Amino acid sequence: MPHNIKLPQPSNVDSLLRWAQRVSEQVSNICVSYRNGNFYAQSPLTKLDNCLIIMGKSFSITDFMKLLRLLKNNAVGDIFVYKSIQIAGITCVRFLFDNNCEALKEALVEYSYLTRLDFSLHNAIPDFAKPGLVLMDMDSTTIQMECIDEIAKRYGVGDEVVQVTKQAMQGKVDFNDSLRTRVAKLKGAPVNILQEVADTMPVMPGLAHFISTLKQAHWKVAIASGGFNFFANRLKNDYGFDEVIANDLGIEDDKLTGEVTGNIVNADVKAETLIRLANKYKINRQQTVAIGDGANDLVMMSAASTGIALHAKLIVQQNADISLNYVDLEGAEIILTLSSKDAW
Repeated sequence: MPHNIKLPQPSNVDSLLRWAQRVSEQVSNICVSYRNGNFYAQSPLTKLDNCLIIMGKSFSITDFMKLLRLLKNNAVGDIFVYKSIQIAGITCVRFLFDNNCEALKEALVEYSYLTRLDFSLHNAIPDFAKPGLVLMDMDSTTIQMECIDEIAKRYGVGDEVVQVTKQAMQGKVDFNDSLRTRVAKLKGAPVNILQEVADTMPVMPGLAHFISTLKQAHWKVAIASGGFNFFANRLKNDYGFDEVIANDLGIEDDKLTGEVTGNIVNADVKAETLIRLANKYKINRQQTVAIGDGANDLVMMSAASTGIALHAKLIVQQNADISLNYVDLEGAEIILTLSSKDAW
C-alpha cells in the first residue's frame, strides 16, 4: 500500500476508538504511520524491534496526541500504530517502532502518572500463539487482600500482624521469619475463620476473563503463594488454576496451632516452582510470565521471561519488566494478546 494516503486527523470530539473506526472505514487491513504531524496508511510491517502498549480505563484523544509528541521528543523516528481497540473494558493502543526503547522509560513513567494510563515497553515478550505458562502470586495479586491480615483482624490481632505483612512485602524483613511471627499470633483462632475469609475473598478484577483467555490459548496458569493452601485451593476449584502451591497452617481440635507445617513457600520456592512447572508442561522458558506485587515475588519474576508487577510495592515496580498501576489483570491479558506475532 502506498505511504502517501493521508488519513483523518483525530479531533477533540472523537473518542480514540471512534477515530480508529473512521480510519478503518477509509482503508482496511492497515496500520497507521505517524510522521510530520500527519497520519498515513501503511502496510503492516513484518518486523519491528520494539513494542509499546498503552492502556487505560479512560484513554482520550488528548492523551493519544500527548503520547505521539512524547515519542517524537525522545528521538523515536517512524511510529506505527497497530490496533486501537477495547479489550475487557480497557482501551488500548499498540505502537511499533525500531528505535532503542530504553531511553523512553523515564518519560513514559511520568506520562503514565499524569494520565493514569499504564504502559508496556518491550522488545521481547512470550508469543501468545504458542503454549505458555503464567505463574501468579495470590495475596494482593490474584485476590485483593492479604489473607493472613484478614484472619488476624477477625481474631482481634490485626494491628500486630498487618504491619509485619507490610514490612515483609516491602522486603524489609526476612519472609520466613515474618511468616512464622505472624502465624504465631493466630494461635487459638477457631478454624471456621478460614472459611469465613475464603467466602468473602475479593478477586482481582479481570481474573475470570484472564484465565479463560489463557485456557483458550492452551496456556497453563498456576498460583505460587507465600499465603495458605486453604485459600489457594479454593481459587483453584472456583477458577480453574492448573496448579497451586502455598503454605499449610497447623490445626488441632478445630483451632489454629500458631505454626506453619511443612516447608515455607518463600521467594526461592516460587522461582523453583516456575522452573518445575515449565519443565513439567514442556514449556520453553521464553514462554513464561510471573505476576506479583511483593518483594518475595522478585526472584520468581526474574526466573520468568517476563515479570509483571501488579499494583506492586515500589521495590517491585523498580525491578519488574512491566508495572501495572491503574488497570488490573486485564492489563496482563492485553500485554499477552497484543504482543502475539499473529496480531502484528
